[in-house]
Amino acid sequence: MSLRIVVCVKYVPDATGDRRFADDNTTDRDSVDGLLSELDEYGVEQALRIAEASGDAEVTVLTVGPDDAKDALRKALSMGADKAVHVNDEDIHGTDVIGTSLVLAKALERIGFDLVVCGMASTDGTMGVVPALLAERLGVPQVTLLSEVSVEGTVVRGRRDGDAATELLEASLPAVVSVTDQSGEARYPSFKGIMAAKKKPVQGFDLDDLGIGAEEVGLAGAWTVVDAVAARAARTAGTVVKDEGEGGRQLAEYLAAQKFI
Repeated sequence: MSLRIVVCVKYVPDATGDRRFADDNTTDRDSVDGLLSELDEYGVEQALRIAEASGDAEVTVLTVGPDDAKDALRKALSMGADKAVHVNDEDIHGTDVIGTSLVLAKALERIGFDLVVCGMASTDGTMGVVPALLAERLGVPQVTLLSEVSVEGTVVRGRRDGDAATELLEASLPAVVSVTDQSGEARYPSFKGIMAAKKKPVQGFDLDDLGIGAEEVGLAGAWTVVDAVAARAARTAGTVVKDEGEGGRQLAEYLAAQKFI
């Protein structure tokens, strides 16, 4: 039986755009272009490398999001993934990370998996906890924040680089892993890959398909909410310290007053 790899990806607002919040304090995704989260591209890349090394594997990309989230799936498919799954339901709007992990877990149980691959975080929420939540919900081991990852038989192995040490980790499949932006540059889709992606299957699910009630997700079911937002204050000119013999002391006093030293 071939190795079933599922990569969880997210459609996020372009970080170079003018991002803002909507009236309900959720991210305004209509006023800015969206794209596949850059950190998730590393997850797709590592999944493809594992599949190529295996010689007998299938890579599925999974996302939760609105209609436009298909663009993220098509990018991953053009990189080389075999098929995609899109969970789309109006009641998902406003879902926090707890609800998102529920939807992803139910979708993963529906489609089946041996290895789930995630990026280290999304570039909009940047919480970085979805892999751990998924592993808990699915009842499988997690091996996270890997800069190297491989699969040998029924075992996934990886290397986690920390500030003071490097850890070599392994877990039995099925498992959830996450990879960092140090795991290897993501490949660029070729023209052939882009054209092939248009013909690859994209399966759609809604909450009913996954047996999830509307009250479990969305703003109503969120464990965390944004109470208020305000525009970032304009940058001030700052403080200029002129060195006329006392520059070092003035600088030290300023840094101390700002609690930098």
